[in-house]
Amino acid sequence: MSTKDKKTGRLGKILAVILFVLVLGWVISWIPGTTELEVVPDGDVKCVLITDLHSCYYGRNMSSLMKMVEKADPDIIFLSGDIFDDKLSDDNTKEFLEQIADEYICYYVTGNHEYWSGRVDEMCAYTESLGITVLRGECSTIEVNGKIIDVCGVDDPTDMPEASWKSQLEVAWEGTSPEHYKILLSHRPERVEAYEEYDYDLILTGHAHGGQIMIPFTGRGVLAPDQRLFPKYVDGIYELSNGSRMMVSRGLARESTPLPRFFNNPEMIVFDI
Repeated sequence: MSTKDKKTGRLGKILAVILFVLVLGWVISWIPGTTELEVVPDGDVKCVLITDLHSCYYGRNMSSLMKMVEKADPDIIFLSGDIFDDKLSDDNTKEFLEQIADEYICYYVTGNHEYWSGRVDEMCAYTESLGITVLRGECSTIEVNGKIIDVCGVDDPTDMPEASWKSQLEVAWEGTSPEHYKILLSHRPERVEAYEEYDYDLILTGHAHGGQIMIPFTGRGVLAPDQRLFPKYVDGIYELSNGSRMMVSRGLARESTPLPRFFNNPEMIVFDI
């Protein structure tokens, strides 16, 4: 075999490996999974965090996503924004919301795509009509399995003056009690400085899509909205300077994203409090 043929053969093998890695990364990023995170060991209340659904398709009647929820059998479902999309039809989202609203306690806050749709108030009204609690600068207190929880929520700050968004944070916090477990539901993980002004036990967010392309074996993403390259908050639980913990879900967006996910499977998070 000539030197030229050997080089051509090596190049072919390299290209085949690259192609295999790309296909593997894409396949992994199409299969949804359930991630279990430890917040309170052996907690009394089982919770599910769902973010960034973007009205993507998860089987007929959203069956594959519903199976994940049913298997988790949560006491509470938290919906942390971009559950609807600004371009895809509402059909998949409505199919999903109508099913979970009948079976579970649910809380919802808006994301930037609800605002970009120009129909955010319509989407919130529809969600609320199902019996799902929509939080827009409010606090709701609930008792589940003997545990009293203050669930606060704020709108996404898109198209909102900063002062108005911070006012929502302040008003919501005023509804909490020092004796209760306190949760803040918000779409944006990058707003850490604002969250650190309040002593929430847990902050639930999404938005970052896991950094879209995840670097294998590192848990680090490459690009996230409002955090740009190599974002800090994309996946898992982060300890904030005031002692609060912030959970960031990689979300469930698939066909809605212009840039495909790689090595970054969509997730639903299950945790106990």
